[in-house]
Amino acid sequence: MRRFEFAVDRDHARAVNEVAADLRRLRVLAYAAAVVMGLGTALLIWVNHPWSWLLAVAFAVGAVTAMFIGYWTPHRSRVDKLYAAGALVPAVVSETDGDSATLLALVDLAKPDTAGPRYALVTRTVRSLPGHSTRAGERVPAVTVRIDRAPGSVGDLWQSVSAMPIAWGTRDVATIERARDAIGEAEWKLLTDNLDLAAKVRGVDAKRLLLDPQQLPEELRG
Repeated sequence: MRRFEFAVDRDHARAVNEVAADLRRLRVLAYAAAVVMGLGTALLIWVNHPWSWLLAVAFAVGAVTAMFIGYWTPHRSRVDKLYAAGALVPAVVSETDGDSATLLALVDLAKPDTAGPRYALVTRTVRSLPGHSTRAGERVPAVTVRIDRAPGSVGDLWQSVSAMPIAWGTRDVATIERARDAIGEAEWKLLTDNLDLAAKVRGVDAKRLLLDPQQLPEELRG
């Protein structure tokens, strides 16, 4: 897995990083859900019927789960940890719509023990791209954010992989250029040649489009 090391500007990331912002919102929602379920548990216990005790147990389990998510989320949302854990990948602007732009990224969905890479196209709508223009074809180096929603490891592929621009972690244009140069030209060309697939990727339920290994450039066939 290709890594990219750089000094993360936490103040900058706190202001513009949309992944970290989403995780902060998740934490707030988790704590709110824990409070609601906790109150529901207390009310059901007060009712003191056999059926209410069964529901109280379910509400209590939900409250504990929500509290755990709220507690655990800050460890996931540290931007320096997210950048350090992700793989450096290419993304390009495929289209713009008012104040937002769509990124088309090339990511490897394979888990570490899987034999060979499994490349796919994924999209991400972004509101801010500091250090970049939003014209179609703009090269945006990014890192992957991988998530498995299931409690255990299921299958050979990550259930969710998204792209987080390097520009959300630094104001330094030279750092962004260094990340861009670290990505092979074949990868950039693959994305540029397939910009029209962004709409198709957004339209599928999985929000990703697996690529046929035989149609990949030689450099990406592993």
